[in-house]
Amino acid sequence: MSFGLYLSRKLVRGVMVAARIFVVPYSRFKTRNIKNRKIPAIKNSLLEIPATKLAVMIRTRQVRCEEVIKAYIERIQEVNPFINAVVEDRFELALAEARKVDEFLERGTKTVEEMEKETPLLGVPITVKESIAVKGMQNQAGRVWKKKQVAEEDAPIVANMKKAGAIILVVSNTPELCLNWETDNNLTGLTRNPHNPKLTAGGSSGGESALLAAGASLIGLTSDIAGSSRLPGHFTGVFGHKPTPYSVSFKGHAPSSDSPVWGNYFTLGPMCRYAVDLPLVLEIMKDPERNLIEPLKQVPLNSIRYFYMENDGPSGAIQPLDEDIENALLDVARLFNAKKVRISGMKHALGLSMSSLLRIGNIDTIFNKHEEGQPKKTVGKEFAKYFCGMSDSVFTSIAIGMMQNINKHLVLEKTHAKVDEMVTKLRNQFTELLGPNGVFIFPTFPTTAHQHYEIWHKLPDTVYCMVWNTLGFPATNVIVGSDRKNLPIGIQIVTLPGNDHLSLTVAKEIERIYGGWQKPPMDQTAYKEISY
Repeated sequence: MSFGLYLSRKLVRGVMVAARIFVVPYSRFKTRNIKNRKIPAIKNSLLEIPATKLAVMIRTRQVRCEEVIKAYIERIQEVNPFINAVVEDRFELALAEARKVDEFLERGTKTVEEMEKETPLLGVPITVKESIAVKGMQNQAGRVWKKKQVAEEDAPIVANMKKAGAIILVVSNTPELCLNWETDNNLTGLTRNPHNPKLTAGGSSGGESALLAAGASLIGLTSDIAGSSRLPGHFTGVFGHKPTPYSVSFKGHAPSSDSPVWGNYFTLGPMCRYAVDLPLVLEIMKDPERNLIEPLKQVPLNSIRYFYMENDGPSGAIQPLDEDIENALLDVARLFNAKKVRISGMKHALGLSMSSLLRIGNIDTIFNKHEEGQPKKTVGKEFAKYFCGMSDSVFTSIAIGMMQNINKHLVLEKTHAKVDEMVTKLRNQFTELLGPNGVFIFPTFPTTAHQHYEIWHKLPDTVYCMVWNTLGFPATNVIVGSDRKNLPIGIQIVTLPGNDHLSLTVAKEIERIYGGWQKPPMDQTAYKEISY
C-alpha cells in the first residue's frame, strides 16, 4: 500500500507540472492589463501604530477617535483602487460611532482602567471578511445573487469586537464561497497584492490581507479551513492565526455546514498587521462559554520546546521550498535552537487532508443552496454553462460539487476508515512530540507570492497549511523578512489545541527580531507626512 501511495503522490506532482504548461500562459493573459503601479505612500503616522497602543492613545485622549477613523477611511479610499479589496463600506456609520466615542470620553464617566477592562479596543478601526455576518452589510461570500444578501445580525465574533469598542469600516473581498486560495469572484472581481498588483493576495481572506498590508487596516476578522487566514498573510506580509477548534464561535459565517465535524476543521480567527495585537484580539474573539484558550497567558520563551521540519517528509507530491524560504526557516530554527524531527506520517498529509475535508457533509454550495424562486443547479448543467461562458459562478464553486460526488460515491467506506486511522496516528505523533510546552516550526508555502491564478498548478502545496486544519491544531503565520525579490516570507508556528498562547508568544518575539510587517513599495509623489 505504501508503494501505491508513493506512486499516487508522484502522479499528483506530475499532473501539477503538466498543468503549469497551461496555467502560466493563462495567468499572463489574464493579468496582461494590470499595471504594476505602486500604492500611495502612508502620509499619516496614526496608520502605523499597533491597535493595542492606539487604544491606549484613544482612551487617554491623546488623539480623538474621529481623527483615527478619518485617517483609516482616507487610507482605504486611497489604496482600494489599487488593490480592490473592499466589497462594501460603512464609513458614515463608523464616523458617527467615532464621534460618540469622543463624546463618551469627554464626559469622563469611566476611568481609564475601567475602559481598558470593559472596552479594550475602544475606538479602534477593524475590517471584516465579507463572509462573516455584520448586521446591515452584504453577506454572500462573493457569490452572485439576484437579490443582495444582507446580514440580519452580527456573527458572535463581530458582536464581541463591537462590545470591546472596535469600529467596523468595511467588509472585504473573498473568493466565491471562500473556495479558493485566490481572491476573485464575479461580484467584486480580483483582489491584488499591495506589493505588486500582478501578484496574488492569497485566499480566501485575500481582501483582509491586502488591506492590512497596505496600511489600510489594523485588525481583520477572517475564517480558515485550509489556510485562509495564514496563506494570505504569507503572501502579503502580515500575521494570521488559526485558533484551536471550537475556541472561537464559527456561527454567522457563509458558507457553513450543519455537519457535527464542521468545527473540527473550520475556524474563525484574526489577522493583524502587528503580532503584538494578536493575543488581545483573540482574547476578545474567543467563545466565553467554552473558554478553551488563554491567549493573554504569558510564558518565558526559554520554557518552550522548539521543533521543526522543512517539508512534508518529503512526500514527492509538493514542490520543494524556495531557497530563500528554506534559509529563513532554518534561521528561525537556529534562533530558537529548534530540534529537527522527521514525522513519518506527514508524507501522507495531502491525501489525508483532501479526503477528510471533502467528506464534510452539508456544506453550503451553489448546488444545495439557492435563491427562492430560482431553479436548483446541477453539476453537469453548471459545467456546460461555465464552458459556454454563461455561468454566474466561478470554476472552483462548480468543481467542488464534482469532487464531493466522487468522494461520496466512488471512495469505499473502508478507505475512509483507513484515513481516519492514519489521521489519528499522525495527531498522536505530534501530541507525543510537542507535549504541553512545544511548538513546531513549519513552512506556510514553498514560494512567496506568485502571479494571479498560478495557484492552479500549485494546489497540493496548500497542504503546508491544510494539514493543521485536518489535525485540529492552532497555527500562526509569522513574518520573517523578505526574499530576493523583496516579497514577504511567512512561516508557521504550530502547537497543540489549547496552547494558542505558545504560538502567539513566539510570534511576538519573531516580530521583535525580524521587524514584522514591512511597507510595500509606495509612491512617494506629493508625500507630506502628518505626525501625531
